[in-house]
Amino acid sequence: MGWAIALHGGAGDIPRSLSPDRRLPREAALRHCLQLGVSALQSHAHPLDVVELVVRELENHPQFNAGKGSVLTTDGTVEMEACIMDGKTMRCGAVSGLTTVVNAVSVARLVMDKTPHIYLGFQGAEAFAREHGLETVDPSHFITPENIERLKQAKEANRVQQDEKSEVLAATGGSGDSQIGTVGCVAVDRDGNLATATSTGGLVNKMVGRIGDTPVIGAGTYANSYCAVSATGRGEAVIRATVARDVAALMEYKGLSLQEAAAYVVGERVPQGTAGLVAVSASGEVTMPFNTTGMFRACATEDGYTEIGIWPTEQE
Repeated sequence: MGWAIALHGGAGDIPRSLSPDRRLPREAALRHCLQLGVSALQSHAHPLDVVELVVRELENHPQFNAGKGSVLTTDGTVEMEACIMDGKTMRCGAVSGLTTVVNAVSVARLVMDKTPHIYLGFQGAEAFAREHGLETVDPSHFITPENIERLKQAKEANRVQQDEKSEVLAATGGSGDSQIGTVGCVAVDRDGNLATATSTGGLVNKMVGRIGDTPVIGAGTYANSYCAVSATGRGEAVIRATVARDVAALMEYKGLSLQEAAAYVVGERVPQGTAGLVAVSASGEVTMPFNTTGMFRACATEDGYTEIGIWPTEQE
């Protein structure tokens, strides 16, 4: 048994022709955030603190669809959501509809730590964050030129664009500019303590008030004594399949290994091209399956294994 960590920056139809100016900053961010998490685990930080730390850093990276990089609703506004969960105690917190809070995952952590509730949304979540002194900014902080252009393209195509999958790739010349995604992190320490956190801006051109899989316990985010899971992909498909909980249930009730359980859920429970996940087990196993063209991902284990990737490896 040893520590392990995995993180993702979204799964989707990511073309291998993705230009270096789009690919390299994301790979650098994954590498930086992975090292941040590894250093924290090596310093004996609790996995709950580790996943919050890593997801906060990912939220601050404008090329991912969370925090600063959040995509826009049909009204041109940002509505961010996040979730965090502790495997040992199964305590959890979730938020939706945030428009001014810099780090949504930290609001979710406060919901878990400071309230008798699990889920707060919209004005109530905003007020709660302000009451506890979390950093807030004007909503314009989150509205980037890139996401204004993505919304324009989606409206012109009259489509809701998936957070990680460009529905208007032809309109972008196949550049992969829209290949941004939900962020998440899972971690386990040497004592088998597990935690997970996920954060997202949702879908380009989504209806105001739409809630995806990220803050839904058991869908996009889940942890118990067996594993910790953070999912990414088409939110409605992930919710229908209760992706994260199904991985844990297959381990608990069927006796499957982490890799077997995650592979079954991604391969059989959700439609092809719709989902991916990262997961770690209490014994330090790690897996990062996806059924999409690619998934921005990274992982490391105490025995020295490290992986940073986007597309399937030859082994996969």
